Amino acid sequence: MVAHSASEQVLAGLDPEQRAAVTAPAGPVCILAGAGTGKTRAITSRIAHRALSGEISPRHVLAVTFTARAAAEMRSRLTVLGVGGVQARTFHAAALRQVRYFAPRLLAGRAMPELLDSKVRLVTLAAARVGLRTDRAAARDLAGEIEWAKSSLVEPTDYVVAAARALRDTPHEPAKVADVFTAYEQLKRSNGVIDFEDMLRAAVWGIEEHPDVGEQVRGQYRHFVVDEYQDVNPLQQRLLDAWLGGRDDLTVVGDASQTIYSFTGATSAYLVDFPRRHRHATVVRLVRDYRSTPQVVGLANAVISQARGTEARLRLELSGQRPPGPEPDLRIFTDEPAEANAVAARCRSLIEAGTPAKEIAVLFRVNAQSEAYEKALTEAEVPYVVQGAERFFERAEVRQAMVALRAATRSIGGFRAERGVRRAELESPQGETPLPAAVVEALTAVGWTPDTPPAGGAARERWEALSALVQLAEEYAATPEVVPIGEAASVERPVTLTDFTEELARRAAQQHVPTVDGVTLASLHSAKGLEWDAVFLVGLAEGTLPTTYAKTVEQVEEERRLLYVGITRAREWLWLSYAAARSPGGRARRPSRFLPQLDRSGGTERASGGTGPARRPERRRTQIVSCRICGATLLAGPDRKLGRCPTCPSDIDDELHERLREWRQRVAGAQKVPAYVVFTDATLVALAERRPARSEELIAIAGIGPRKLGLYGESVLALVAGAGVDDVCPEKTFEISS
Repeated sequence: MVAHSASEQVLAGLDPEQRAAVTAPAGPVCILAGAGTGKTRAITSRIAHRALSGEISPRHVLAVTFTARAAAEMRSRLTVLGVGGVQARTFHAAALRQVRYFAPRLLAGRAMPELLDSKVRLVTLAAARVGLRTDRAAARDLAGEIEWAKSSLVEPTDYVVAAARALRDTPHEPAKVADVFTAYEQLKRSNGVIDFEDMLRAAVWGIEEHPDVGEQVRGQYRHFVVDEYQDVNPLQQRLLDAWLGGRDDLTVVGDASQTIYSFTGATSAYLVDFPRRHRHATVVRLVRDYRSTPQVVGLANAVISQARGTEARLRLELSGQRPPGPEPDLRIFTDEPAEANAVAARCRSLIEAGTPAKEIAVLFRVNAQSEAYEKALTEAEVPYVVQGAERFFERAEVRQAMVALRAATRSIGGFRAERGVRRAELESPQGETPLPAAVVEALTAVGWTPDTPPAGGAARERWEALSALVQLAEEYAATPEVVPIGEAASVERPVTLTDFTEELARRAAQQHVPTVDGVTLASLHSAKGLEWDAVFLVGLAEGTLPTTYAKTVEQVEEERRLLYVGITRAREWLWLSYAAARSPGGRARRPSRFLPQLDRSGGTERASGGTGPARRPERRRTQIVSCRICGATLLAGPDRKLGRCPTCPSDIDDELHERLREWRQRVAGAQKVPAYVVFTDATLVALAERRPARSEELIAIAGIGPRKLGLYGESVLALVAGAGVDDVCPEKTFEISS
């Protein structure tokens, strides 16, 4: 009776879909859980409900996920629910525990081989063995390819064909990568070590090839829960199948729209195909979003609604459960420095208004974008932390580049102008290399070239970081130093390589100040699983998101899902922005194709924040309009005018609508123009539904600008307030200025 009461208490406060997931019968259960829908609560409550009701024993449950943090959160919640003894671990931790336990039996008494923390050192040796010279970035990319192959159950002899089928962007010729892969495996064996994929394979081998081990493991673990199931790879699925041993007491939870790690071998195919593989599976969809406001949820729905491909088959339309919040902002800036400065200023104002700095995040596509925001936040005196990566000036390649730049200044004798020298002496020496070209020349010493970036993620990140230094040089060269040459005269002096290296040292010194609590700077990939009160999504331009490296339809769709993940990190306040050019006066760029096609015909505002002393670049602000009834983002012009979805109920004041129609007819007759020239039918409906009481509310309705406000505003507001048509226009004339 007590156990029954405790299990019923677990159900308290669950929504209908969560309750359905928790109480689903034993057997295969697939929980499709959108962002912020309480998936962790659902799966821990399911375990607790089954355990407290006596259906299962907690010690027979294995719950696996992808991060130690998520596993710890599971254990903590189960403890609060009164259930102890459940094993909640990552795939790797669970496999390591089993391999260590069974090692004496599997290895005939020998000790378990040492586990490699990183493949890079052995991969570097393997590359050298096959005649391939690599730096650390190239070795990391080769290690990544080997990890992908082993996670995908691809052997060295099969790598070339498998890479071609998967359209892999390989760091070297596939045949050469296969040679490195073979040499790496040989070096591992000769050194008596194993890597993480070997450990997973060892766990599979132990269960599949040793009946006594399989029987013991399956006797211990009888009920399985897998979190983030859209991120499993073939090797992990093989291990899961080995654990199950043909049984089907399996609960999986995932969201195909958050599949963003396919480049590592992760695939949503197992989630998508779950009902087919398990014919009698219970499928539950969690769509009530408790994290974000309806406005944020509406935008997320609008972005993912355009998705195509396999993952789109399991697309979920979320329903915001929180009270309404501010509309997301879309901001357009002339260049990236202006964008970064505006973000920093807004972060500071949010903090001053009471938002804790740790509840603010700035998210970008690639880590190389962080430098501009590190600088802007530093200058705005806003503390920050970098999530999942090093600060820009702490990156190894940037430190190496700064050493090369200092060496270049010594070799060419940086030109410095001092106050009080003659005008002729302020001019650059004949033939002095312009700063950007000098920086490019110096960076070639560390292997950077201005041509097409190399293949491979790590090598490409390194290239982008050094490319960011070149961009900084271009921006810095555009602002020559003004040097006085007398009491009333001055001259502009071109900046030199020495000036630039000193500027970099100053920035590095400022940004190396340690912070404990601050605004989070993170890539979209490293932000997954996290959430903040306020989120800035920056750099949303074509070529950045989606990246230029996304060539196939599948790769482009994954870029779309990255933006969706970024949007759903925000609880309340969301900013989306992009710069029309990377640097002042640079080539124009288009906004990301994933952004809703918004009405950008509204007014503009002037703003400082450019990079030149006399520049006042235009910053355009576009309001993202949400349905005032359900909160969904409105894309179509008529819907934006009405302020609601076409499927949401109308709250039109029929009597007011009729008076507006009569008034419009009289005005059009007096002006001898068609009625729609005064106001369209949609505008009249919007007026009768929204019933504006002030000029500010009137002009907020699409189709009513300053001109029509001046012509008709007084009459319309009077009609809304209850005046009759005869009261506002029987003898009034309406003149239209040319």
